[in-house]
Amino acid sequence: MRDFRDAKVMAQTLREALSSTRSVSLTVSESLELVAKMLGLSDWNVLAARIRSAEQPGPDRNNEAGRTVDGSDQSGSKAKEIQLPQATLDRYAGSYQFHGAVFTITRDDDHLSARLTGQGSVAYYAVSETEFVARDIEVAFRFTLGPDGIPTAVILHQHGNDHTMQRIDAAAAQELQRAIETRMSSRSANPGSAAALRRLVESLAAGQPNYGEMSAALAELTRKQLPRLQPGLADMGPITSIEFLGVGAQGQDVYSVWHQGGAASHWHITLGSDGTIISAFVTAGP
Repeated sequence: MRDFRDAKVMAQTLREALSSTRSVSLTVSESLELVAKMLGLSDWNVLAARIRSAEQPGPDRNNEAGRTVDGSDQSGSKAKEIQLPQATLDRYAGSYQFHGAVFTITRDDDHLSARLTGQGSVAYYAVSETEFVARDIEVAFRFTLGPDGIPTAVILHQHGNDHTMQRIDAAAAQELQRAIETRMSSRSANPGSAAALRRLVESLAAGQPNYGEMSAALAELTRKQLPRLQPGLADMGPITSIEFLGVGAQGQDVYSVWHQGGAASHWHITLGSDGTIISAFVTAGP
């Protein structure tokens, strides 16, 4: 019986069935998104991340994703959960900015729940006064508190990387959400994102990224991942075209990058107000 790890095979079966029985033509990307929805996930990126996590060997997962929020390695074991007063949890609830999206934290009885724009909610449980972990996935976060005990930021730890999100008020959160919805409905790319993506991919393939065009956090991640990224992109050859596909759930521009010989890579890129690349990641292309 097939499970979520067979998503690409399921997507191919879906395309073939619709084409032969109903004369409906789907792209690879469209069929993968449909399979993700059928499996109860928000989009293909979430499903792809789950597949990659399931395919990693146990010891390697402990070395990377099994770390606690302070970076220490506990061989994949979870810290002991504790109970915090509801008043403390209520202080932590609020909105935090993740690039152009919103990370929303709420209190659910004796624990916190959090969701990123366009994704489902995940439950988190306290392991210290400021640290929380999820039970079923290797992700955690910790709060940075002000003098009054109200968080000024939350630091999300996932796949060995930290992402700092500043607290914002409800009005700012609503404005970010509206901006994403407007761009998604109009299918409008951020000016300059296609050119920035071309420079990024070409520089990665050459093994010489322009870190000055990246945020500090993205530059750090790129330095870590360059040895893995560079050979694959170099093997795909020069770029022949870049196709804008739409706007992702967190407001990122989504592109297919076609390479000489017909290979493709599938990119999500987010630019800051100054044109700096603040987020970029690649998945298998259509």
